Amino acid sequence: MSFDLSYTEEQHALVQTARDFTKNEIIPVAAKYDETGEFPRDILDHAWTTGLLNIEVPEQYGGLGGSCLDHCLILEELAYGCLGFETSLAANMLGAMPLLIAGTQEQKKQYLSRLTAKSSLAAYCCSEPEAGSDVAGLVTRVEKHGDEYVISGQKRWITNGGVADWYTVLATFDRSKRHKGIACFVVDADAKGVKRGRKEDKLGQRASNTTDVIFEEVVVPKSALIGAEDGGFKIAMKTFDRSRPWIAAAAAGVIRRALFESRAYALERKTFGVPIAQHQAIQFMLAEMAIAYENTRMMCHKSAWSVDRGDLNSVYSAVAKAYGADAAMKATTDAVQIFGGYGYTKEYPVEKLMRDAKLLQIYEGTSQIQRMVIARNLLAQVS
Repeated sequence: MSFDLSYTEEQHALVQTARDFTKNEIIPVAAKYDETGEFPRDILDHAWTTGLLNIEVPEQYGGLGGSCLDHCLILEELAYGCLGFETSLAANMLGAMPLLIAGTQEQKKQYLSRLTAKSSLAAYCCSEPEAGSDVAGLVTRVEKHGDEYVISGQKRWITNGGVADWYTVLATFDRSKRHKGIACFVVDADAKGVKRGRKEDKLGQRASNTTDVIFEEVVVPKSALIGAEDGGFKIAMKTFDRSRPWIAAAAAGVIRRALFESRAYALERKTFGVPIAQHQAIQFMLAEMAIAYENTRMMCHKSAWSVDRGDLNSVYSAVAKAYGADAAMKATTDAVQIFGGYGYTKEYPVEKLMRDAKLLQIYEGTSQIQRMVIARNLLAQVS
């Protein structure tokens, strides 16, 4: 597959559909959902109807059959409107990704088809109170009893945790084995023993639903196992390699929104008798935002291109996520600075952009973890 910076007609259409949806459905209500913390289920239902959910689900299971790049193009547009909405939509594919990576045809047909037959949500249950970035340190346990498995444990910070219809869950047979003891399962949300915890009251991305998911001796059949009994850790790592370009896409969207809002305000707001856009200090901040947007977008597309050609390159995805998340945080902080006192109030959207952007540096592997991934790969290279 050659690397081409132009889009197909279909990709242009996807971008326009997502842009129109963001303009008409998300931006007008983003502040309200941020204030209330309510989950925008009706708008997500409309996103499903519009074709903006389950982008990478293959056509044979009712999905669009889109590429990682297709998905990233859509996510950038949604993030421009609200990162909370974007995260909720992306989390559906995150929950489905272990099945796409290692699921059987029967599992894919049963669960992926449920996402496409009607507006339905999935969630990925990896993080725990004592194991966020350290996936190998998770303590949710699984025991095998004949042809069944029994899962017990607590997952934390699960996006869509309180609203999903099914989960992909990581659990360990033996914690002392670290990554070698971990398995992955698909579990129905209404299975006996599955409980949803309280909804987190978050700093940002408040429209997204984040809860604990508790498993109290949940019995699942042998058919619920995704891949091999010792293959869960590899599935988790491949899932992150596939999903980190999405974070970079979200970062690109929020940087572009910060630049748009800052430019408009700088041309309007006057100090010392001239628009603040004429002051070099402001011009430099705007220029840095533009640089950050172009760089983040290019890294995102390179990592997505790598995924689409079958090369799950951990470095590409880690670079895209780390740079994009950090750049988004700086761009949104600078946006607040450009707005001055107004930027610190809810009268303007930039304070929300800054609160929302912070999570990009935390979820799906912190910015520090991305640097560890990059450094380890660099040091492991043979000269």
